[in-house]
Amino acid sequence: MDKLLIEGGTPLKGEIAISGAKNAALPLLCAALLTREPLTLTNVPDLNDIDTMLKLLVQMGVKVSREKVGAGGMKCPEAGTASVTLNASGLDNPVAPYELVKTMRASVLVLGPLTARCGEARVSLPGGCAIGARPVDQHIRGLQAMGAEITVEQGYVHARTTAAGGKLKGARLFTDMVTVTGTENLMMAACLADGESVIENAAREPEVVDLANCLIAMGARISGAGTDVIRIRGVDRLSGTTHRIMPDRIETGTYLCAAAATGGAVRLTNTSSSYLDVVIDKLMDTGCEIGLERTAISLKAPPRLKAVSIRTAPYPAFPTDMQAQFMAINTVADGTAIMRETIFENRFMHAVELIRLGADIKIDGNTAFVTGVGKLDGAIVMATDLRASASLVIAGLAAQGETIVDRIYHLDRGYEQMETKLAALGARVRRVK
Repeated sequence: MDKLLIEGGTPLKGEIAISGAKNAALPLLCAALLTREPLTLTNVPDLNDIDTMLKLLVQMGVKVSREKVGAGGMKCPEAGTASVTLNASGLDNPVAPYELVKTMRASVLVLGPLTARCGEARVSLPGGCAIGARPVDQHIRGLQAMGAEITVEQGYVHARTTAAGGKLKGARLFTDMVTVTGTENLMMAACLADGESVIENAAREPEVVDLANCLIAMGARISGAGTDVIRIRGVDRLSGTTHRIMPDRIETGTYLCAAAATGGAVRLTNTSSSYLDVVIDKLMDTGCEIGLERTAISLKAPPRLKAVSIRTAPYPAFPTDMQAQFMAINTVADGTAIMRETIFENRFMHAVELIRLGADIKIDGNTAFVTGVGKLDGAIVMATDLRASASLVIAGLAAQGETIVDRIYHLDRGYEQMETKLAALGARVRRVK
């Protein structure tokens, strides 16, 4: 099992490019199920979750071709994936088996497209990070409202359409809670439904908008993406298109936090501040200087950060996926921060590992009290989920001495070549067995 070995205490300096967004890429790959024509996605990150989703689609009968491109556009098999073309004209197996679904929560995103296109789907209940309950009941209730008959047996969700012609019916879809994957699943299903569907209490995340833009380019009739009410008028068929995946706003925020925690100065390209307003505001509150360009962000850290309190909430509020990284920078900041997690009930597992590095953290339910210390000391720590992994890497970079981060397979699910990018910024970090 791979680990990251970090020699901390070196400020990050330099420039790196941000990869395409994992949380946008996964639903966009599933959108290929809605059409018989090829869908080409560019700026695709090279991640374990992407590999898993592509394997899942291939076993359904989707043909996949990948092209990797190096610096300057030169074809280079060692570089990250730049382009993926999917052809689902031969889709013949609308099943998502447990073996492929168990490691990735986003695999439930095939449920809506398969039901809409094939009239049935059999999808294993998903797995993923153990950060709390993320039920699929909102997905199921939405599809039922559109006329699907659904049973849950032996760990599988089995959906089938009952209307004549095998089509879903447009419906009013209200989710009890804001759910990103639920919004995406129902939006994709509604694209081929008969009539108009309205998703109320819809997720407003930029990744939802990115998916909607791609679907619109494929011929879907969608309005309201980015608001809490999305309207979809179903069409008979969707066509293929080429779509560039948006930059990864969480990867962007993670590297900004790493630079802040180490007292560094970095410039991140292939990204945008438009997705990160609240994160950038909080970084400025720590005392960091932020420079904004059209497709780049720069950060220069102060001699000592100021502690910043946060409260996670659905977009456009502070993202739960950045909570762990801000906990890491608060461990070395001046003052005490109050951090409230309102999305997932089990997302402070990284706190115990940060304490192993010398952090002063006290947990009370969904609230963490983090008091900055003069320095962290390297230690062996264990990652428990994707963003927890990132927080431990940030803390290890800021700590004195050697830190080993174990179980980084979580990290590989969502960060493309993290040790390579960190090394380009001057970090002393390497992957070891």
